[in-house]
Amino acid sequence: MSTHETVTTPPLADSPRRWLALAALTLSVLVIGLDGTVINVALPTLAGELGADRAQLQWIGGGYLLALSVVMLPVGLLGDRYGHKRLLVGGITLFGLASLAGTRAATPGELIAVRTVLGAGAAMIMPLSMAILPRIFSRQELPKAIAIWTAATALGMPAGPLVGGWLLNHYWWGAVFVFNVPVAAVALVAAVWLLPGDRDRAPAAGAAPFDAAGTVLSTVGITALVYGTILVPDDGWGSPRVLAGIVGGAAVLAGFLVRQRRTAHPLVDLGLFADRAFRWGTLLAVFVNFAVMGILFVVPQYLQSVLGHDAFGTGLRILPLIAGLMVAAAASEPVANRFGPRLVIPAGLLLLATGTLLGATTTAGDGYGTAALWLALIGVGFGTAMVPATGLVMGSLPAERSGQGTSLLETVQQVGGVLGVAALGSVLSSGYLGRLDTDRLDPAAARAARDSVTGADAVAARLHDGRLLGSAHAAFTHGMDLVLLTCGACAALAAVLGLLLLPRKAPAAPAADLAGSPARPVLPAPAAADTADGVAAGGA
Repeated sequence: MSTHETVTTPPLADSPRRWLALAALTLSVLVIGLDGTVINVALPTLAGELGADRAQLQWIGGGYLLALSVVMLPVGLLGDRYGHKRLLVGGITLFGLASLAGTRAATPGELIAVRTVLGAGAAMIMPLSMAILPRIFSRQELPKAIAIWTAATALGMPAGPLVGGWLLNHYWWGAVFVFNVPVAAVALVAAVWLLPGDRDRAPAAGAAPFDAAGTVLSTVGITALVYGTILVPDDGWGSPRVLAGIVGGAAVLAGFLVRQRRTAHPLVDLGLFADRAFRWGTLLAVFVNFAVMGILFVVPQYLQSVLGHDAFGTGLRILPLIAGLMVAAAASEPVANRFGPRLVIPAGLLLLATGTLLGATTTAGDGYGTAALWLALIGVGFGTAMVPATGLVMGSLPAERSGQGTSLLETVQQVGGVLGVAALGSVLSSGYLGRLDTDRLDPAAARAARDSVTGADAVAARLHDGRLLGSAHAAFTHGMDLVLLTCGACAALAAVLGLLLLPRKAPAAPAADLAGSPARPVLPAPAAADTADGVAAGGA
């Protein structure tokens, strides 16, 4: 292998089609972000229309998360070997067909199966769409393309409740799946027509054997870990099933890491972590994802249950976060070019911490005005930190391993987000139960009130008990404040780590820049649920 990089020009670098191709990629990841959160506002409707019980509702979200987490790692290597475009087109097709099937689901079991297939399709789209970017844009334009892609990915999450609320207010529950179908169809046609063919890329690494054993270990380990985490809201952290899943999954994943270090043809190239930009960019992206997932977990519940807005009204009131995100995404690329990731990413994390810590001062009597302010700060901080962090990671990836690298980044973020929401759900539950007053209620009413703030609202309405209503709202707000305080502390810690550990400048010549660039030497690696409906106390 040559030790000198040969920079070649991407096939679309000088064509106006590159921006249309970027639009196709961003459209596909935007609908995935929407789909990940749109289902949350539909869960109460699904419970009534399909007769789904609590466990089934949990797995309508959990099946999606499980498939999304498990499929990403092998998809990256397969994309590098057999072609990013081929697998991306397959993922978009699978996502569209599963969405179409979702509109005809008649039982909770069928819907769980559909959501699981949707998760598999999303796992194919996310990393591969990112891996294609360096094959479309020149080194000079790549940061701008990454900023647009990252903004679309992030935008889908908070926009999900807005879209879902509007659809449910005007149509039947299947509309949340129908919405995906035309978007997937447009993204599919655009991907086939606009994206460069796989023949334009450098040949994959020969006929090296596929790491089947590593695939099995990663699948079993991630499945056990995510499964145990999904059970936390109902079973608690001390449950034998939860402990078996989390501890067993962690043990299997430790065995997976050992194998990846020793095998000649690993599923995941741990040598990527030897690159400072990849290592710390990935870690800080996980911190950002953890904080934002926690915020999107509790804030919609606060807006609905405490402030009394419906699903669509809740989505509208998350718009300050979306606006802040879009402003920051537009500005972050030139700012990062001028000041470097070591200053810009920590600055974004500090803004994120400021917004969440301001939110942590919320009381049950506060109105929406203050919330709009700290939501906007959170959005600006999120965009300012996440866009350059993603660009930093992408800029460090060799072209022939871009699929592996992006899959690894997305998998680590996804699993970290699932574990984080479970942990933050426990913080919310503890805060809610610690402040809720149910001493005057009979046992059945007390159980319903302690189960969730929604349950407490229903009991208070039935008994005309204003005191219980006030206690429940104050208790939930206290739990939310604890979650936001935790998220703020994590963001502040990440800002300090970024200032100490990030490189001063982004990589000067991203090896991922191009199809014809030979690989850089592989360095030895250092030693190495959807629970939005399921928090036992405090879930909406």
